[in-house]
Amino acid sequence: MSALKEIVGPVAVITIRNPPVNALSRQVTASILKVLKEVKLDPAVKAIVICGENGKFSAGADIRTFENIGQKRDPPGNFLEDLNSAAEKSEKPVVAAIEGVALGGGLEVALGCHYRVAHVKAQLGLTEVLLGIFPGAGGTQRLPRLIGLLPALEMISTGNVVLAPVALQLGLVDSVTEDNAVKAAIQFAQNVIGKPLESRRLCMKPIQCPPNVETIFNDAKVKLKKQFRGAISHQVCVDAIRAAVQLPFAEGILKERELLYSIFNSEQGRDQAAARQYAFFAERKVAKWTTPSGANWKSASPHPIGVAAVIGLGTMGRGIVVCLAKAQIQVIAIEQDENQLEMGRKTVTKILERETLKMQHRGLAQKSDSFGSITFTLDFNSLKNADLVIEAVYESTALKKEMFKQLSSICKPEAFLCTNTSGLNIDEIASVTDRPHLVIGTHFFSPAHIMKLLEVVRGYHSSPSTISTVMNLSKVLGKIGVVVGNCPSFVGNRMLGPYLYQAIFILEEGCTPEEVDQVLEEFGLAMGPFRMLDLTGLDVGWRSRMERGLTGPKLLAGAQVRQREGKRYSPLPDILCEKGRFGQKTGRGWYQYETVGGRNAVPDPWVENLLHEYRRAHAIKQKNMSQGDILEWCLYPLINEGFKVLEDGIASGPEDIDVIYNNGYGWPRHMGGPMFYASMVGLPKVLTKLEEFYENNPDIPSLKPSGLLKKLVKQGSPPLKEWGLQLGYQNSRL
Repeated sequence: MSALKEIVGPVAVITIRNPPVNALSRQVTASILKVLKEVKLDPAVKAIVICGENGKFSAGADIRTFENIGQKRDPPGNFLEDLNSAAEKSEKPVVAAIEGVALGGGLEVALGCHYRVAHVKAQLGLTEVLLGIFPGAGGTQRLPRLIGLLPALEMISTGNVVLAPVALQLGLVDSVTEDNAVKAAIQFAQNVIGKPLESRRLCMKPIQCPPNVETIFNDAKVKLKKQFRGAISHQVCVDAIRAAVQLPFAEGILKERELLYSIFNSEQGRDQAAARQYAFFAERKVAKWTTPSGANWKSASPHPIGVAAVIGLGTMGRGIVVCLAKAQIQVIAIEQDENQLEMGRKTVTKILERETLKMQHRGLAQKSDSFGSITFTLDFNSLKNADLVIEAVYESTALKKEMFKQLSSICKPEAFLCTNTSGLNIDEIASVTDRPHLVIGTHFFSPAHIMKLLEVVRGYHSSPSTISTVMNLSKVLGKIGVVVGNCPSFVGNRMLGPYLYQAIFILEEGCTPEEVDQVLEEFGLAMGPFRMLDLTGLDVGWRSRMERGLTGPKLLAGAQVRQREGKRYSPLPDILCEKGRFGQKTGRGWYQYETVGGRNAVPDPWVENLLHEYRRAHAIKQKNMSQGDILEWCLYPLINEGFKVLEDGIASGPEDIDVIYNNGYGWPRHMGGPMFYASMVGLPKVLTKLEEFYENNPDIPSLKPSGLLKKLVKQGSPPLKEWGLQLGYQNSRL
């Protein structure tokens, strides 16, 4: 961990060295600053280039420097700002050679340089807000001076990353090259030797502001509050950029530092930063999967996938085809019906055309250079050349088994067979094949070409190489793969069940759908339970309940609850479905919509009247529930099911669960995930509440506290990272 100096003619090249991503720790930054001071004093050196080792400029400050920041005098931005200021004040031109990434503190270092040269594929962004903080090394003061107020406000407050061609358009970089960026930067540096540097020092550059600047800031705060409900760091970004507009540079730097302290000196700010940073590391940890048998990510190498096939071109299948094509994988798209095939072709083509426009807007290559070829066909014999097949037909075990039996006779012996199911038994589907070790579940989330999560469901016979291949494919597709065990509904949907049941029971007790949704959305969830049900379609669950024989005669007057399979059961969703209220697809559900397929949910007097009549008919006394009551009633059963998932060995650690919920279910990242949230609330409190709920509602089994939860509380609530160890995963992810 140091900086390397090399002299190339009149140019000194300083290389940041801290693999794998050249994180800027205090030690690394001090080393760069020391070398910078040396070359500034060397009369033979006329210009300076700063670059990163192994094709990466820098992914930013070392996150470990953020720990206990509220107790330190020197926040992480301070030592970086010393380096940035030294580069900016240099009388010799300093050029940043950006390859790979310049993110967070890495980009702030580049902003301290006088010029920036970037490789065409480099990514640049101030991403600190995604870790619960904001740029604290002059980023909020320099970027608006370089690219203007509006684009800087957008980049900093959202953490958006741009590619080099767009950065060039913004004025963020001075030159983009398809060749070696370091060599290009050395040549660039030689060309600017002796040129005046006053205009290149951002600390001296004024910000050009529109006359309605305060309106811009106020509107930005409203937009960010809606987009990132409850998150502090996005709001503070706006305050820091306002300081850049209102104050001289030196005072703005002090204000930036003061605002950074304000986050870490508040309990809520520290908790949110800790949650975001936990979520960041959890995503890296889940890639190092393990199974109860001891197999893990080190035990097998992934097989390359040159040709992939998708069977079934419904909504999910089309999205999967788009994912594969965007990853430049050759795709065979198969349907059994000519009309469905043509509809699939048209939809996939339209999506890829939109993706092409997006890529062109980001300065990327044309469609012909960017997507894998797609063959649309009715011929199942075309599967003979596929390395991997993803079945995405209707959610029926019988249909999927029939399909996999057919695949066994057509596909080459080494082809991997994947089923896109949201909860069916992987082992039962694999049992009809001649290769159960090559069968695995790939639970994509809709829309598949947008959602980042992929639940990789290992069957009993799934081999380590099969798991490894699909996990590697998830990376190629730009997704986050999480290995989970085989059980009904797997992890995400299994935990969702108790959450949705409790939300409906709350309606019986006296709340309205909009009251419940508002509380959970203010907590930070992307969508409350009833808006989510309307979006996905109430008929989906209704069909499942009918298949299980749960629907039936209405409640008799005077009965408070209905029993099915010995459990409390609410008929309210069934009543809506029997009235043809399936949600957005019919224009009516828990809410009403202006048009069929509309998105604007409006409270429906019909539903309010239904709830009133339901409670009156069944003598249910209406309760007044606070926001805290609603949160606890909905979230604690979900968390409890998470502990049961761990207890059953379906997930190997709490990180698996949290990554699934952060990326697939709209859980607010500033709350870390359901299991992290439980650790922040305190396991004793969660247990006490669940025991109280279950005592008063013994006919709701999901309220019965998990044995693992009780065990952890008895042990004194050990740290989150130790929860998986309770189940014999001592060798997990080492």
